[in-house]
Formats: sequence, C-alpha cells, structure tokens
Amino acid sequence: MDALAPAIGLVDPKFPHNVGAAVRAASCYGIRQVWFSGDRVRLDASKGYRLPREERMRGYKDVVLRKDDRFLDAFAHAVPVAVELRQNAESLIEFEHPDNALYVFGPEDGSLDRAVLARCHRFVVIPTRHCTNLASAVYTVLYDRHAKRVRAGLEDRNVTAGVSDFDEPDHMADAVGVTWGR
Repeated sequence: MDALAPAIGLVDPKFPHNVGAAVRAASCYGIRQVWFSGDRVRLDASKGYRLPREERMRGYKDVVLRKDDRFLDAFAHAVPVAVELRQNAESLIEFEHPDNALYVFGPEDGSLDRAVLARCHRFVVIPTRHCTNLASAVYTVLYDRHAKRVRAGLEDRNVTAGVSDFDEPDHMADAVGVTWGR
C-alpha cells in the first residue's frame, strides 16, 4: 500500500479506543490513512481483537488503518510533524500545516523517542493547560488543519446537515433534541 499524506501516525498506542477515535477523526476531516506501530494494540479480528463498535461504523471505511512498525519509511515525500510537548515546538495556534503532513503522535503514557523525533521535520505543541489524551490531540490537530485550510480557500467547509449518507444514529439525534436534515 502506498502512503498517502496527509496522514496520521500513532507510535505504540496503548488503547484500541484511541486508535479507533483517530480513525474516526481522520474520516471526519478527510484524512485517508491512519498508521500505527507497536504491539500494545492488536486488531487481528481472527483472534478476537478489533476496534470498539462505535469506531467500526460504515462511515469510517474511507480511512485505511495499517499497522507498520516502520511507517515513517513509507512517507518519503511527506513532512513528518511530531505533535509533542517539547522545547522550541511551534504552537498549534501559529502553526502552518504542510499540505503533505504526516502527523506523528506518541503513546498515551509516554513521549516520542529520539529515533522518531530525529526523523520529524516539524514539531508542534497543542497549547493547553494540561495534557490531552491521544484521541483529543488527533481531533484538535485535524480540526485546526481543516479550519486554517478553509480560511485560506484550500478546501471546502465540512458540512453534515442534509448529507444523505451521514452515519449518525437516529437515536442520538432524539437524545439531544436534534433533527438531522433528511
């Protein structure tokens, strides 16, 4: 499989639900691939491992999920961006997203190691008062990318109301008093 940037790279994630949420975020923002490394999350369906049900909805099949311990090697023409709290990292507020970014996120219980950081060209920090979880970090970066690209006229605004294939369960709309534009 060819690597397609922009993409998400998760280094040694700990929890399947965070990998699933990264897939969901990628689908929401038009990112076509999520790659992950490590052995802590196993998604081999034949052995009973898989993403949580809410992250396997048919609407997210537009995102390819791939395990590869050397996923950075596949992205020779991408700009690896480490999303990491580190000295001299650019604040996400001022960050200009490369068109062909590979956003690299570390594990929930640690940081990116030196070998991964050495391969990253850019470093960005999400300016929060406390650390966020992995899924929140992925959503925040992808939302920021989308918002800045819409303002720059580089992509269309995402719209869900009135879209016939929007995959939100009807019972959720009833629970929060929302009527989807169908």
